[in-house]
Amino acid sequence: MSPRPRIGVTLSARRNFWIWLLHAFAIWRAGGWPVKLTSRRPHRIDGLDALVVGGGDDISFQLDGTELHPNIRYDPDRDKLEKELLEQAFETRLPVLGICRGAQMINLVRGGNLFTDLSHISDAAPRGRMVLPKKRITLKEGSRLAEIMACERCKVNALHHQAVNRPGDGLDIVAHDEHGIVQAIEAPSYPFLLGVQWHPELLPFSRSSKNIFSALVQAAGPQKKCAS
Repeated sequence: MSPRPRIGVTLSARRNFWIWLLHAFAIWRAGGWPVKLTSRRPHRIDGLDALVVGGGDDISFQLDGTELHPNIRYDPDRDKLEKELLEQAFETRLPVLGICRGAQMINLVRGGNLFTDLSHISDAAPRGRMVLPKKRITLKEGSRLAEIMACERCKVNALHHQAVNRPGDGLDIVAHDEHGIVQAIEAPSYPFLLGVQWHPELLPFSRSSKNIFSALVQAAGPQKKCAS
């Protein structure tokens, strides 16, 4: 029996107990071995088979110099760790999944930018936090994400007030919500590089969200890495 692929998960160094358990369960159930990564306990990328960049606080930098909100709490140490891990992952073409903040970080590291508040997109854009899957999104036909989730219009949750604006190098926008807000990005030419704006780890009973972790673990398996 092959060993479980080691899947690194970046998290905040503070208050991460429950969110870590949810990520760990989702990865374990999909067949992977979760490895916690924080700014207080960094890990070398060459010990991992895939990387999950998790959700959390807003990111403290914009590559295009966009002004950040002075009253928002940031975590520069985590930003630095995730930026370094992503740069190394891109060099080695390690499978990567970004969740909420993680999708935004992928976009920034690849040269894209963000809307720093959803109100910049639409006055009608919802600002409430929806842990349950109440937001409906439309997936791009023919995209990898549409194949993974096996649905055209899916229901997801929403815990963000920022979103992808201009996609970074090699990234395609593959999902929107009804207000036109980007809900997912992916890189078609990369073995596995996907960012979703919602939190699939908070939806353990959703088959489509479960499929995302299964696809990541499958991409991290030894037969997939050899093929890439």
